[in-house]
Parts: sequence; structure tokens; C-alpha cells
Amino acid sequence: MDRPKTRIADPDHGGGIDAACARWGGSRADWLDLSTGINPRPYPIPSLPPDAWTALPDSKAFAALEQAARRFWAIPDAAALIAAPGASALIARIPALLPSGQVAIPAPTYNEHARAFRACGWTVTDDATEATVIVHPNNPDGRLHPAPQSPFRVIDESFCDVTPDATHMGDATRPGTLILKSFGKFWGLAGARLGFAIGDPALIDRLKPMIGPWAVPGPTLAIATAALNDPAWADATRARLATDSQRLDALMVSAGLTALGGTTLFRLYDTPDAAAWQDRLARHRILSRIFPYSTRWLRLGLPDGDGWSRLEHALT
Repeated sequence: MDRPKTRIADPDHGGGIDAACARWGGSRADWLDLSTGINPRPYPIPSLPPDAWTALPDSKAFAALEQAARRFWAIPDAAALIAAPGASALIARIPALLPSGQVAIPAPTYNEHARAFRACGWTVTDDATEATVIVHPNNPDGRLHPAPQSPFRVIDESFCDVTPDATHMGDATRPGTLILKSFGKFWGLAGARLGFAIGDPALIDRLKPMIGPWAVPGPTLAIATAALNDPAWADATRARLATDSQRLDALMVSAGLTALGGTTLFRLYDTPDAAAWQDRLARHRILSRIFPYSTRWLRLGLPDGDGWSRLEHALT
């Protein structure tokens, strides 16, 4: 695979339906958003106790979430854990844990890591010995990385729940290690805003005051605890995502694109003109993802329901 080597540019993300409406027309209800890697069939929200909305979360609710997370991800007893309002909140704060230096962030990858480290005075390079950040599996190409060996290691496993056997959770007990987990992607509930940092207790202790008390709201605590205690749903979801990602590859390859990889939550394709493909799909009110460092890469999340027929119509 030909991977671009250019430095990560200004932040760019999936989503942004309002901006798509302004550029291509239509209302939010008209659009099918395939620009993100969020599971299109979310975890069913359980009945919530009334005080989830009206009371500050108490220690028992946080303890129940931590217990469920430790069981689901097989977190070693010696590793510490903190829940935060989204993995992005952790990404923004992690570079401040240590004095700035040089950090290796293999590119191309999710751009918020480099942005956060630069904001804290770090120099981002392709090869550094002090600190390393990997996105595992990588976004957007799905690469799997070996565990870094530098003294300070951030392993972003936001998309690893589709491939749990690839996790580096066994390294969570190593000093200097932080592993990130995102609830919104695999469980399809990005609006719940929940992420986890797992690893070195000393680093987690430094993160806690940066996050503050009651960082996770009561409804999110209840929903996530139920979801993490439901491994049968997770197993069935992994099987469905695997089938649907193969279906998406078949559609796009038949339309003339080349499949490059990704995960079962998003797929990456090569085409001579990615911007033209984005425009073509957008004229059918389907939002896709292109990248500032490549004119050839197009990324699509998975459709669901009548989204499949909409995509098929746009391709023909």
C-alpha cells in the first residue's frame, strides 16, 4: 500500500452534516453520514433510573462502570483506569502529563494526537525515543502496530473492540503506558461521550485532577455499564460488522475503487480522484471522508437499513 508520508495538517474529522448541507444542499434529515467510523446500529439504550438524570453520579455508579470495563477488556489488576467525557478529552490532556520533548506518531493517522502534543510544546517526528503514540488499529488504513518500546507510550485502541484479540492490554501494567478506549464507536453511541484511559497508576493519578469530578454523566454511566456487561451483544455485533464490511468492499470494488483496508467499522479505498468521488456521493446526500494528505483516499463507514440501497443507487 502506498502510504502518504506528509505531516498531519490542521484538524479534520468525519461528521459535519451542517457543513455538508451548506455546501451541497438539503437538510440534516436528507443526509446519510458515512464519514465516521461509528457503528450504525447502536447498543439499545436500557431503561434508566430517574435519578440518573437528576442526581450527581455517586461512587457506586463509577465503581460499577469500572468493574464492567475491567471484565470486558480483561484489564490487569495492577493497571489503573479513569473514565472521561470521550477519548478526545483524554487525548487533549495526556501530553501535559510529562515535560515536553519529542514524540513519534506514525503517520498518516488520527490527527488529534499530533495536534494535542504540539499544543503542549512537543515536537512531533516520525522517529523519537522519548515517547510514542500509536493508533491501533490505525485510522484510516487499519494497520496493526507492535507495542511501542519508548518510556512513554500511548496506545489508542478506539477501534480495537472489533478485533479484541489484537489488543495490547497485556502491556497496561508497564510503567509509562496508557491505553485509550472509546465507547462511542463500537457501541454506536458517540453522543454519550465516554472514553477510558487504562494503564500506569502514576499517570492515571495525574490525569484525574485534569478530568475533574463527575466527568461522566449519570445516563452515560448507566448505559455504558449495561453495554459492557453484555458480551453477547458484542459478539453478535462483531459478526455483523464483518459481514457488512465485506459487502461494502464488494460494492465499492465493483464501482471501480480499490480496497486498501480499514477496520470493520470503516473501509478505505483508493481512487485517482477522491474529491470527485466525495462530490459524486454528496450529490446523493451521502457524506464520505477524504484526507488533506492524500488526493486518492476515500473512507466510508458502514450503511445500515435503507442506507445500502441509497449507496447502491449513488454508485449506479
